[in-house]
Amino acid sequence: MDQVDLVVIGAGVVGLAIARAAALRGAEVMVIEAHDMPGMETSSRNSEVIHAGIYYTPGSLKARLCVEGRRRLYAYCVARDVAHRRTGKLIVATSPEEDARLDAIAAKAAANGLTGGDALVRLTGEQARALEPDLACTSALVSPSTGIVDSHAYMQALQGDAENAGAVMAFGTTVEALRPGLPHVLSGHSQGEGFELAARRVIVAAGLHSAGLARGAGLPAPADYWLKGSYFVLDRRGPFRHLIYPVPVGGGLGVHVTLDMAGGTRFGPDTQPVEGLDYTVDPARAPAFEAAIRRYWPGLPEGALVPGYSGIRPKLRTPEGVESDFTIHGPAQTGAEGLVVLHGIESPGLTASLALASAACDALGLPVSEDETCA
Repeated sequence: MDQVDLVVIGAGVVGLAIARAAALRGAEVMVIEAHDMPGMETSSRNSEVIHAGIYYTPGSLKARLCVEGRRRLYAYCVARDVAHRRTGKLIVATSPEEDARLDAIAAKAAANGLTGGDALVRLTGEQARALEPDLACTSALVSPSTGIVDSHAYMQALQGDAENAGAVMAFGTTVEALRPGLPHVLSGHSQGEGFELAARRVIVAAGLHSAGLARGAGLPAPADYWLKGSYFVLDRRGPFRHLIYPVPVGGGLGVHVTLDMAGGTRFGPDTQPVEGLDYTVDPARAPAFEAAIRRYWPGLPEGALVPGYSGIRPKLRTPEGVESDFTIHGPAQTGAEGLVVLHGIESPGLTASLALASAACDALGLPVSEDETCA
């Protein structure tokens, strides 16, 4: 049986960031990915937003790693010439009840460290329309540090860094079973051929599949479910220069406006619990999108939305049914030396990816490298 030092399971944005960090810390890294290319699931099916760190519970991993990751991601994109843009974001209220909720949002953002130049700024409806004349709103918050990134270019840069530091990529390779031990044994298929591989250390960053792999290995895993979000795109040039988000309702951020690096306008995601990998976008969902969008953009032209794409997130629940935080199970939680499992890495996972990578490597006890912060 072949033996390797460190296996990272999953080549999404977080798995690639982990491979880069671990290789820079001196580990001999192999990345195993089921698809033939990196980032084919959650990492390439999202809004590509660089989040500021506004909505998360202060002190949570999502809050801390989003704020740290956002700063590192902007610096990394500059250093690696990855396409990105600091667009800013408007959180818009469309009723007196929503006006009252903006202060609480701004306070939570400040508690998460968004102060000084990153602080949210309160705007009247008139001030918001001065920035975005097509908006209909009673008041708004502007987030100056929110932006967008070319996620595919970012993943290519991470993969290049990891490989330059010695990491090896094994695409088209599915891990079907993990047997914890010294060493840990992984088995599955690679390009149709069965394999077994022994690894001294393993980090599971398999996104939607982390919890199932952990349970199959007899490891503790939080309660999880999959949440699908569909996106519709505008069939013409849009009027907005900023990202536009409604005041959050319930457990989601609402149908919001995001922009891509080419200037295209997209709307979403909505929320739909699912049990399998079905990425089709149902055109019948368009009327609900139109109704949500017209609350803040009444000028949306009839029939201008066309089905775009969808993504599926791994969501976690506490025993009380409350939405849960990012979860990093290190050896103390897995009960296995040299074994780390990441659970529930959804939004803001793209933004937090570099910080998540450092946290995963810390959990494994790998010595810190100055190069990984932003070389």
